[in-house]
Amino acid sequence: MVDDKNEIEKLIDNMITSGDELVDNLKSVLPDSLAESMVMFHESNVSNLKKIREFLNK
Repeated sequence: MVDDKNEIEKLIDNMITSGDELVDNLKSVLPDSLAESMVMFHESNVSNLKKIREFLNK
């Protein structure tokens, strides 16, 4: 179970990092209004992923 938990945490970290990179790349090609929406969407996803991580660590 501990190995599964560690793999899930690694996956969460990877999703956050990949999302950061994607949003940074999109901000350079999208109009400001769409880029801002992408940033807010990503921030929401990061918040939810962190909640999942907290739940796993209980």
